[in-house]
Amino acid sequence: MKKPLISIITACFNSESTIRDTIESVLNQTYKNIEYIIIDGDSTDKTVSIIKSYEDNFKNKAIVYKWISEPDKGIYNAINKGIDLAKGELIGIIGSDDWYEKIAIEEIVKSYIKDMPDYIHGNMNIYSKDRQLISTVRPKSKNLMIKRMTFFHPSSFITKKVYDELKGYSLDYDICSDYDLILKIIKGNYTVKYIDQLIANFSVGGISTTRVNKALYESHLIRIQNGYNKWLSFYFYFQALLTSKIKKLLNEN
Repeated sequence: MKKPLISIITACFNSESTIRDTIESVLNQTYKNIEYIIIDGDSTDKTVSIIKSYEDNFKNKAIVYKWISEPDKGIYNAINKGIDLAKGELIGIIGSDDWYEKIAIEEIVKSYIKDMPDYIHGNMNIYSKDRQLISTVRPKSKNLMIKRMTFFHPSSFITKKVYDELKGYSLDYDICSDYDLILKIIKGNYTVKYIDQLIANFSVGGISTTRVNKALYESHLIRIQNGYNKWLSFYFYFQALLTSKIKKLLNEN
């Protein structure tokens, strides 16, 4: 079977301090049939010049490299722009302060070819802002998705067909639209496959980890929108909110 084209998308804004690691993690993949798409939100720092500086590197490795820089309506609007440009059979989304393991896409493709799932995902490392490893995490049962996001967006790959059918990420949510999309996949007639491989590295400090209260409330709205019992969702929301406040108090003392 011909090796499928894999599209990787990064949405960024003023990411000069971290985006090199993200770009190089795609550039140095052992799997080469890749197109890499960067959607920059009209950065005012050196992000765009860094993006430009890698054009020849990708050309020399025969990896398709596309980028645009223009104002957007938030991260999910930017990602949707990337999805519209993507030509790959399978799409991965990696943040501008996150990065892939070197063999990540090769492992994803190897497993994808066997079963052709609609959604395939793996494990993830979590790092502190100063790049100290905090933990290695594995996705939990999809049955727990009603409580919280138990799959990891940076280590997830979704087919272009599914993105087209679900019309990408909803712009109704600023932080948790990935939770909304994955719930739709789980509740829909789509196949999901997990592989026990380390795929991505996530650096804390992004919007989902700094605006916790808003993220928890958005998750509550998303559960209701996807047909879950609203009172059960309220229970999970207040439980998570209380846990978050206790953790904050403990860290302050």
